[in-house]
Amino acid sequence: MVLSDYVNTYGQYLLKKYSQRVHKISLDASFTCPNRDGTKGVGGCIFCNNSSFSPNSKQPDDLSVQVQRGKDVIIKRTGAKKYIGYFQAYTNTYDDESRLKILYDKVLAMNDIIGLSIGTRPDCVSDKVLDILQKYQDEGLEICLELGLQSSNDKTLEKINRGHGFYEYQQTAKKALKRKIPICTHLIIGLPDEDYQQNQKSLGDVLDIGTNGLKLHPLHVVKNTVLANQYKQGLYRPLTECQYIEYAANLIKQTPKDIIFHRVTGTVNKEILMAPIWCQKKWDIINGITKQLSLIL
Repeated sequence: MVLSDYVNTYGQYLLKKYSQRVHKISLDASFTCPNRDGTKGVGGCIFCNNSSFSPNSKQPDDLSVQVQRGKDVIIKRTGAKKYIGYFQAYTNTYDDESRLKILYDKVLAMNDIIGLSIGTRPDCVSDKVLDILQKYQDEGLEICLELGLQSSNDKTLEKINRGHGFYEYQQTAKKALKRKIPICTHLIIGLPDEDYQQNQKSLGDVLDIGTNGLKLHPLHVVKNTVLANQYKQGLYRPLTECQYIEYAANLIKQTPKDIIFHRVTGTVNKEILMAPIWCQKKWDIINGITKQLSLIL
């Protein structure tokens, strides 16, 4: 009994399409974010400490070095020989389009890279960026635009200091989908003052727009964030492990089978994680979700 018995996982999608394992290599191209540089705000989202998901964030090496390092790790771990460059850290469309294309092209020119996954905010994707991604898509490259929405509730987005609303997501997602650029939408389970019913609504809203893929992950409380201060003051209580497993499994159950799940949980650098501690146990959570799905599907 494995997750892919019940879920259309990204790994299985790639395996079927390319008849071999394909893995993502996380990259840090030294971008920033309009919610940190003063354009829309400073300090970022209340949960944002980029070290929580980007191991290269302090002093990123040249992209070629990052790619080779990622290859070396993946080959030893899984034997995969094809890769997708994952521009993950911060907002990876937030720059001059000509510079973006230079960086994207640099990674695509490397041996055994078959595509790109671009993580970004829905309010930072220009038509010119979409033109670039559409051209890659038309050339047969594996392209995915990952949009960090987190919730479709504008009150929640304001509370967590996202600096954009659901409207911006709708507009960008529709433009991308019109160009046949696949999108993966990020949703967080356990945001302040949100319950399972709101999680359901967020899921329904992005499915109605036509998202091709989903990433689900718990809200992490990490050091040096506004959320960390709220947690210390008792103003925020994370979900329990059992709650997260139940919520995630039920959301998966309500999702059409053709939707690709890129992730059903997320881990954090243990040096900066404050809570919930259980989210470090990635495989325990995945196995828990798998078991729950076996009971409800």
